[in-house]
Amino acid sequence: MIISKQTLLLGATAAIVLAAVLSLSLETVAFAQSPILEGANAARGANQPSQLFGDTGIITTVTNTLLFVAGALAVIMVIFGGLRYVLSGGNSSAVTAAKNTVMYAIIGLIIAFLAFAAVNWVLSAIAPGTSGG
Repeated sequence: MIISKQTLLLGATAAIVLAAVLSLSLETVAFAQSPILEGANAARGANQPSQLFGDTGIITTVTNTLLFVAGALAVIMVIFGGLRYVLSGGNSSAVTAAKNTVMYAIIGLIIAFLAFAAVNWVLSAIAPGTSGG
């Protein structure tokens, strides 16, 4: 297989353009961090937390609270689905509905944890060295 000079030139140009775009995007993230934090601090009222990110930040508190609520609801729905299963009395449609309740509760819990991981990933990209929870 012979690679032409045009293909090599095109590949090298693409690599240079990609490197330039990546370096500009990293600088943009670092530059955009300051206005984000300034806007959050300007909107902050008296007696409000001063940090948007970090262990005691607002986003961390909201994320942890929502994750707790999602986990509690998932546990309640698993218990409810188990009770429906036990009380189904052999009715096939009731058994199917109970199994679906348990399955969807577990799927919802998995989605909640994946969302938590996504929030942490985005926060680490916006403000390096911090996490959402």
